[in-house]
Amino acid sequence: MKVFGARLKNEREKKKSLDSKWTQGYVADLIGVARPTYTAYENGTKQPPMETVNKLADLFNVTTDYLHGKTTTTSPTDTPESPRSEFENLFFFELDKLSEEDKKKALEHVRYLRFLAEQQK
Repeated sequence: MKVFGARLKNEREKKKSLDSKWTQGYVADLIGVARPTYTAYENGTKQPPMETVNKLADLFNVTTDYLHGKTTTTSPTDTPESPRSEFENLFFFELDKLSEEDKKKALEHVRYLRFLAEQQK
């Protein structure tokens, strides 16, 4: 668990060096856990469930094997991907918290915005 926590902290601090909002609390909010729980993940005193590990790997653009210390390669293809924007993170982590009805409304809204953008061309 120590390797997992150290890599988690390292990935968060890399993001924080580029944008100060990447605190433990911010990451905890994105993945849907309390800040003390996320802190325990970084400290290696608590192991997250696999669903959370997958969210963290997606959030930090790394593999779960990398987080668990099974490889030093961060991505399956070893090619750097552009980091997700705040907007993409919002959709990726927040959309699944909505009811099916609210998801449909969000989709309708996005389609309407796309329609408006097409009209302006």
